[in-house]
Amino acid sequence: MLLGVIADDFTGASDIANTIAKGIAPEGGLRTVQYLGVPAAPAAADVEAGVISLKSRSIPATEAVAQSLAALDWLLAQGCRQIVFKYCSTFDSTPEGNIGPVGVALARRLDVRGVIACPAFPDAGRSVYMGHLFVGNRLLNESGMEHHPLNPMTDPDLRRWLARQGTGPVGLIDWPTLQRGTVATRAALDAAAARGEQLVIADAIRNDDLLALAEACADARLLTGGSGIALGLPRNFIRRGAAHGGTPDVRGVGGPEAILVGSCSRATRAQIERHRASHPVFAIDVDQVMEGRLTAQDIVAFIRANRETAPLAYSSSDPDQVAALQKKYGRETVAHTLDALFASAAKELFESGTRRIVVGGGETSGAVVSALGITSFRIGPEIDPGVPVLVSEAGAGLGMALKSGNFGAEDFFAKALDAISGTGADAR
Repeated sequence: MLLGVIADDFTGASDIANTIAKGIAPEGGLRTVQYLGVPAAPAAADVEAGVISLKSRSIPATEAVAQSLAALDWLLAQGCRQIVFKYCSTFDSTPEGNIGPVGVALARRLDVRGVIACPAFPDAGRSVYMGHLFVGNRLLNESGMEHHPLNPMTDPDLRRWLARQGTGPVGLIDWPTLQRGTVATRAALDAAAARGEQLVIADAIRNDDLLALAEACADARLLTGGSGIALGLPRNFIRRGAAHGGTPDVRGVGGPEAILVGSCSRATRAQIERHRASHPVFAIDVDQVMEGRLTAQDIVAFIRANRETAPLAYSSSDPDQVAALQKKYGRETVAHTLDALFASAAKELFESGTRRIVVGGGETSGAVVSALGITSFRIGPEIDPGVPVLVSEAGAGLGMALKSGNFGAEDFFAKALDAISGTGADAR
């Protein structure tokens, strides 16, 4: 294994695994496997990149650090030459963590300073300029992320946000420095390390900037960022002759289908409305769930009754409705109850023969995959930017897509089911 990734949620892990497996033309990417938690056994001999999916984004920082260090130990034992700590391109975190504490802990374990921190993902509209994060043409705190139910992002200044998480001084590689080339970028990172800056925010507003950062960090032991930070990393290994390159070659999976959605993002709500126009959709009433009047069996019954027509069950609501429910029942209670609901429904569907499952939302994806007991996925073709087809590595015959809330085109859900089956464009 050449490249190891520690991802703080399951959809983010799929996102960066997709980036690494696809690579860039003409070289292509690396043979990539996504692991669900820290594996208990060594990786298969042909794996060039391993992505460990944790569910550590919204847990206490001390637990996130412990899980991330355990993942690091396993990846180093597989021979990884370079490590990436992957978090969301909208920098999902709180003033307590977990991006800063985990990034610093990994840097200390590897005894490195001047570590890049860059959440930019231009293909999805995320860019960093002068240390500030933009979503499209809006600052992060004006993009809708300020209403996130678990990690409201109220400050676009990433240096200031990290400093609040106890990281100590945070450096900056600004865009003008990056434009001066690899030598200037490396020199700026060395200077940051000499000043004792463990993490360094790096500007990036286009893919070429991410490729330049990858070139400058070809020998770095550790990088942190969104999936975009990995864009040029496979090319480094391929050009040095350590990997062969190419594109993902994973067979499609057929069989009954289901779509389960727990994200409340604007993009996801628009995708649900698009899907509703031509497919059966089941809206989950959270009050009924909390009162025990709606259970996983109700979701399963709906999916089974519509199993050949891309049935979708969702619990998404607008920010005001979400806030009211959290106030009524408690934020953590609502989140855990809905995660358990989706997990239970997915487990029953899988055990009864459902073989194509699309999940919307990072927390929901983590709960569902954990419940299914799948330990690893081979990375298949890209469905939409940041979202690949996932096919179980063992003999379970399961195909999945795990979508972060803000990712995917409006027709994503039906298109994803078709991509999992290997039929390509949506013909529904």
